[in-house]
Amino acid sequence: MTKELVINTTSHETRVALLESGHIAELYIERSRERGIVGNIYQGKVIRVLPGMQAAFVDIGLEKAAFLYVADVLDEMEAVEQFVEGASQHAKPSEGGDDDRPPLPPIEDLLQEGQIILAQVAKEPIGTKGARITSHISLPGRHLVYMPTVDHIGISRRIENEEEKDRLRLIIESIRPQGTGFIVRTAAEGKSEEDLRADVEFLVGLWKDIAKRKENKKAPCLIHSDLDVTSKVLRDILTEDVRRIVVDSQEEHDKIVRFLQTFMPKLNVDIELYDQDEPIFDAFGLEVEIARALGRKVWLKSGGYIIIEQTEALTAIDVNTGRFVGKHNLEDTILKTNLEAVKEIAFQLRLRNIGGLIIIDFIDMEKELHREKVHSALEEALKNDKSKTNILKISELGLVEMTRKRVRESIGRTLCEPCPYCEGKGYVKSRTTLAYEVFREIRREIRDLPGYRLTLQVHPDIAALLYDEERHGIEELERQFEKQISITARPNFHIEQFDILVG
Repeated sequence: MTKELVINTTSHETRVALLESGHIAELYIERSRERGIVGNIYQGKVIRVLPGMQAAFVDIGLEKAAFLYVADVLDEMEAVEQFVEGASQHAKPSEGGDDDRPPLPPIEDLLQEGQIILAQVAKEPIGTKGARITSHISLPGRHLVYMPTVDHIGISRRIENEEEKDRLRLIIESIRPQGTGFIVRTAAEGKSEEDLRADVEFLVGLWKDIAKRKENKKAPCLIHSDLDVTSKVLRDILTEDVRRIVVDSQEEHDKIVRFLQTFMPKLNVDIELYDQDEPIFDAFGLEVEIARALGRKVWLKSGGYIIIEQTEALTAIDVNTGRFVGKHNLEDTILKTNLEAVKEIAFQLRLRNIGGLIIIDFIDMEKELHREKVHSALEEALKNDKSKTNILKISELGLVEMTRKRVRESIGRTLCEPCPYCEGKGYVKSRTTLAYEVFREIRREIRDLPGYRLTLQVHPDIAALLYDEERHGIEELERQFEKQISITARPNFHIEQFDILVG
């Protein structure tokens, strides 16, 4: 599979698209006024401790207070040491999961209101929720992730060769500062000790700089800002299978060249400056694909389709046969539609960056074999997804419950806002319903209105309906109450808004 990065940069926005076989697979967006904060390190002040939730709210200088769970409170704090004394010193290298540890103490024993702590953002503020933070600081490099507060060595599960795991573990054990931790990233596979040592020295130096800076800062304040979106994508997803980077800004082009020369000098990738008149995302056909990713309905090639509905609590995906009628029997038609939907769903989850709880309503399948086939296909389709997923078995009703790790907002929430008409419901009252509501309101108020004339102000669409199809309703009211009703169209009205005025 050939991969490319296409980067569109302006003074107000940077968009980075990862292409796989010519089609957009992932999209990263950063706006200068709304730059992401995951990875940023803050000096924060505890403003509220919640024993019932075993969590705390921390002021880190943002609009909403950040949320800190008890499990994310720094181990090396004095209050914790008595509970985990010796645990970190004797921690054995593992494959990335959590070590067995004694139960954590209550959060009220760890934190008090007004306490100053150093914390890192783990999840962006999403919807009405503030950022989630942790005091377990981690600093990502090209090949390693440095954890200065944890004595631990972890190896990426994507590195499957046991001999390679042992080699990498021995190298890190010999070069890491005592008492600190590292996670070996997938990109480290096959790298030399020299490459890994350079990463260690850079990250340790960065942590020393952060520790020094916090001494002269007053909480709440930003101590360290993570990389911009382009550098972050280069650091996290640029591997040997990415053959080309195309960018439409000379300044961004030069920055990419410097970044790769500094951190990935051995990587062989073409960096092209795009200088054509046609916008770069138009030239690669990406604007159409992005627009498609914002739609509620996604058509499948066979004629079937899926519906994607995002709510605050979960995302629901419904699979339908649509125009597809198949060639053999109903069961085969349903299986083919579901299998085709699996690929599109996996694609859309990555592209839209949908996270949290996801419910997929596949078309009901009577045969257990078919259900297992669709489930296996879904697991296989999500293998290339870097975000962690957990998929439960398909129920007899054809439902799949799954979770996908959510770190940042989805594309829909980034590029869109709730509709001012429907206020996020996804629908508004029909014109006929609104016309009849107007009639009922007139009946309530007309007896108490002075004079023989009243004016009805409505949206132009409702005015047109009242003048035409529902004119008899207005005439009936005029006869019954012996008053004249005039209709005035107000283009600036919400379609559901209307006023009844005297005269």
